[in-house]
Parts: sequence; structure tokens; C-alpha cells
Amino acid sequence: MTRALVVIDGEHYPPVVRDAIATLPYEVVGAWLAGGTEKLRGDADYGVPLVAEVEDGFADVEVVVDLSDEPVLGPRERFLLASRALAAGLRYEGADFSFEPPLYAPFPLPSLAVIGTGKRVGKTAVTGHVARLFARDREVVVVAMGRGGPAQPVTADVQPTLETLLELSRAGEHAASDYLETAVLTGVVTIGCRRAGGGLAGAVTVSNVLEGAALAAEREPDVVVFDGSGAAIPPVEVDARILVTGGGQDPTAYLNAYRVLVSDLVVLIGGGDPARVRALKDIPVLQADLRLRPAAPLAGRRVAVFTTGPAPTDHLDADVVSVSRNLADRVLLREDLAGTEADVYLVEIKAAAIDVVAEAAAERDVEVIFADNEVVAPGLDEAVLRLVPAGARA
Repeated sequence: MTRALVVIDGEHYPPVVRDAIATLPYEVVGAWLAGGTEKLRGDADYGVPLVAEVEDGFADVEVVVDLSDEPVLGPRERFLLASRALAAGLRYEGADFSFEPPLYAPFPLPSLAVIGTGKRVGKTAVTGHVARLFARDREVVVVAMGRGGPAQPVTADVQPTLETLLELSRAGEHAASDYLETAVLTGVVTIGCRRAGGGLAGAVTVSNVLEGAALAAEREPDVVVFDGSGAAIPPVEVDARILVTGGGQDPTAYLNAYRVLVSDLVVLIGGGDPARVRALKDIPVLQADLRLRPAAPLAGRRVAVFTTGPAPTDHLDADVVSVSRNLADRVLLREDLAGTEADVYLVEIKAAAIDVVAEAAAERDVEVIFADNEVVAPGLDEAVLRLVPAGARA
């Protein structure tokens, strides 16, 4: 029979709890008293032993059953408890909810995953930074999954060009998929995959990432970097994970706490409180900013900048004549383009970068230069190299 730990509180009379435990379809081997004293009279008998800390009861069970309620455990506290259970590989369930721990397939090579708390937090920029860092002295393959990825995993083993991306776009493909962005900006072999659906803890409904991982393993590189998608986590067991979160997001809220607990390094881009993360798990937490870096010299020319969000441009060696932050909104983007006159379009490889901006540039004979998002984070390189040291494959 499935062994269970129950979560209880002192706002219920112990006989009520004891009878409820007896109805569960599990072998209950312990209970954790989360708090509350109103209905406790001396030493309560719950029919099962109590554990001092909830994690003390995780070792010999498969499911955590929550029999508590407000006011002892509110929604935030319950999500944190669920995160701890899921990170331990346990199911967490209660009266009207059930969370399953995400499953990760074994992977035979040194590996690292870059995951995020949501879309456009800087995750792909960190993936590119990590890939370039490892590529200094190792053979690297990146496996990237996205909501616009190919039906079958595609290997970009030759650095794509603007012409390549235009051809893909005209053939109906998503030519600004994360794997193509990484391949263009890093020159590292990149395998593109797709996924659909994302669970609260980061599991995916459908993906071909395992097939992409198999292609990466066949190449026998020194290290494989798996790039997550939004808040979804690649379904592969890796040696280490880096969690990236953006300003305005709480990396400890809801099941983001799970993402922290399964990670080994957290990068806060654009602000955040490192102390809150470290209070949850004692791991390195670094502050970072993103800075646009042209892939080719701008040389003081008149430049129109196209991004998906706020991005400082004062540092660019250019006469910036316009800035559009509407790559993710094709209607507004086309309005911005209608009034744009420039010698160069500096564009992030995201959203409508190819099918709208690059096509407009081709019609107007305007040069396109891709923009990388440089990660500025003191200590990041050293922290990453500690996660997957050189020679880890041996």
C-alpha cells in the first residue's frame, strides 16, 4: 500500500483528525503538525507518530496528504509545502487538489539546464552566455525547447544567417524560435525542439525534447545545455540547473519555490531580493542586468531598435532614431515601422523579428543587425563553471 505523511493542524479536534486519517486509502506512517493550538488539550493522540519537521517524514513515503486548513496554512504556505514535497519527488494532495512531481528522464552526459519563472525574463540570454562560456574550452551542444519549435528536432550545426531565417519564415516556420536565436548569436550547435502546455511546477504536456536530447547525446559533446521555455522545465535529469527570474516576479511565490528548490544557482535580472531566495535554499544568488550588444558594428549610423521590452540604448555606437518595443505585437510593430527611417535595423531575434522587421528591411534595402542581450553579472562565470567543471565527463 502507498505510504503517506499527513499534514495536520491544531485548529481541528484531534479525534476528528484521527478519524479522517483512518479513512485515507494509504498507509499513514506519520503526521506533521503545522501549527495551531485552539483545539489542542495536552498531548493529542492522532494514531500515528508526529515528526518534528515536515522533511523528516519525507524519507519513507510516496505522498503527502494535506488535512490542514486556514488559518494555519494559507495559500502561500501551502504552495511552499507543495514545492518542498514535489522537490523531494513526492505527490502532494488535499481536499480539492493534487500535484504530481515532474518527471525527468536520465541523461548520460555532463549537462546543465537554464530554466525560468516565466516568459521574457532573460533565460535565453543566460543560455547563450553559458554556451559561449563553456565553448571556450569544450565542445557544447544546446538543446532548446519552445512553443514555436519544429515538429521533429532540428539540428542547427551551421550558424544561421539572415537569409536562412528569411527562408524559414517564408516556408511558414517560426524563424525567431529560441534555438535559432541561440545558434545565430553563439555559433554553438543547437538542437531545436517544441513543447505544448506547461504545468504549475514546470512539466510539459507534450514535447519532443527527449528526442532532441538523444540527438545531442549521439554527438558526444563535453557538455549539453538544455534551454527551458517560459516557466516550463526541460524533462531531462541534469547535473545542475540555473533559475532565471525577472524584475517584478517573485521567485518564491506559488510553485516558483519548487523551481528554486531544484536549482543550484539563481540569477535575478533587473532586481529582486536575494535574501528571500536564500531563505528558501542556501544556493548562490546573483544580480544581473541585460545590455543590448550588436552582433556587428553600428559605426555611428542611424539605427532603429526593435525589442520585446525596455532596453537601454544610450551605450550604443549609433544615432538611435527610433525604438520599438513591440516585436510581440505585430499590429503595433507595423505601425512603428511605417514611420521609421534608418540605415540599420537593430533587432532582437524574437517574436516578429524575421517575418515583419527583416521582411520590411528587405523591401526597403535596409541593413539588419541582430542584437544579443549581454548578461552583465559579476561572478556569473565562476558560479557557472563550478556547476559543471571542465573534465566532468571523465
